[in-house]
Amino acid sequence: MLEYIKELIKDKSVLILGFGREGRSTYKWLLRAGGYKKLGIADCRNIEEHFETEVSLHCGTDYQNAMNEYDIVFKSPGIVLEHEEAYYSCMLVSEVEIFLRCYRDKIIGITGTKGKSTTTSLIYHILKSAGKDALIAGNIGIPVFEIADDVHDDTIVVLEFSSHQLEYVTVSPHVAVLLNIHEEHLDHYGTMEKYVAAKKRIYLNQEKDDIFFVNKTCLPEADERHGRMVTLCHDMQCVQPFAVNSDESEAADIFIGADFILYKGRRFDIPVDDVKLLGHHNHFNIGVAYGVCSLYGVTDEEFANGLISFDPLPHRLQNIGTIDGVTYYDDSISTICDTAIQALNSIKNVGTIIIGGMDRGIDYRELIEYLGKAPVDNIILMYATGKRIYEEIKASYGDFEKPERLIPVDDLAEAVSTAKRVTKKGMACVLSPAAASYGYFKNFEERGEKFCELVKSL
Repeated sequence: MLEYIKELIKDKSVLILGFGREGRSTYKWLLRAGGYKKLGIADCRNIEEHFETEVSLHCGTDYQNAMNEYDIVFKSPGIVLEHEEAYYSCMLVSEVEIFLRCYRDKIIGITGTKGKSTTTSLIYHILKSAGKDALIAGNIGIPVFEIADDVHDDTIVVLEFSSHQLEYVTVSPHVAVLLNIHEEHLDHYGTMEKYVAAKKRIYLNQEKDDIFFVNKTCLPEADERHGRMVTLCHDMQCVQPFAVNSDESEAADIFIGADFILYKGRRFDIPVDDVKLLGHHNHFNIGVAYGVCSLYGVTDEEFANGLISFDPLPHRLQNIGTIDGVTYYDDSISTICDTAIQALNSIKNVGTIIIGGMDRGIDYRELIEYLGKAPVDNIILMYATGKRIYEEIKASYGDFEKPERLIPVDDLAEAVSTAKRVTKKGMACVLSPAAASYGYFKNFEERGEKFCELVKSL
């Protein structure tokens, strides 16, 4: 990869757009490569640190204005460009783009609105436990440049891709996985069509010998299919409203039942009493991992052993303890309707659910209609979306059963103290916000950590 970067930036002016963890790893590789004509860094924040070589800084609200002064711009994911791509005369690249160009044949790429971190981590863990030379990186929190020196001939690279990382890439991984597509990140993309277009890049540039695992509700159009497609569905699946296409008459290649997986004439029984992943949506993730790991010669015994030893990531239906007979679950990762519904379907005896966060304008009708019939005693509604859901139910849902279950509160601290007061012993209390954390917390991790802290202080 180093030689590729050397050739790419030789005698060119290069700008790093965004100087977070990924931008810093890009900076180190550009210094190793050398040979550039000029190096710049642009960030909305002020950068006050010593650099090993001469660097031009572009900081503040107009930091993007310098882009066309450079030949090549390494863009960090999550930065929203102020203009359409065609406006820029510079070459737009990213760490992920460069990594894909160099190592695409070794890469398993996973994306989806929900479940991608769990599925990425699970595939990596099972491959490693089966003795494979595997690496993990991407949106999981590890910039791809940080693992590049460890890629060898037999290495399998498992990458989680966010829509932001996929938005401008022109290369797709050898093995691509699209788990699902739900309404999300409209504050970034503006329309659902643009969000879907970004997700499509996981497979759009695949070649005929590549493999594409896809949720049956997200089937691509015929002219978009390039690699060999492996379809997945499960017995509780319903057609998602934002599916690219769907043909329920075709049988899926991988079928995930309540506690088993069918694939290529084989049946794998999920050891549900021994695995720590809760909920049928996680059984779907297990089914994806089963299909992917089968490509690399993982036996059923090796898969089962890896599955049983896998520890779920924090803030994903995480049991954080029982206090005064009430069991508390942290599902702070939940930012859409579907994940809150999955939480209620996955945990037995939910007495209280805590919902709410930043209002990004998504449609909560699906969640409201589900809650209207759900056997949950208390629905605690906090922050902007909680207030909005409460007002929408009062105004437009006269058939909402037992509206006295709705309890509006101001914030997470009041939600936890209220949950302690109203949740009956022997029941569960679940934080599954169905909303973004921004504006109240730095990210969903901080929200989950605060919830755990509040619960443990009860």
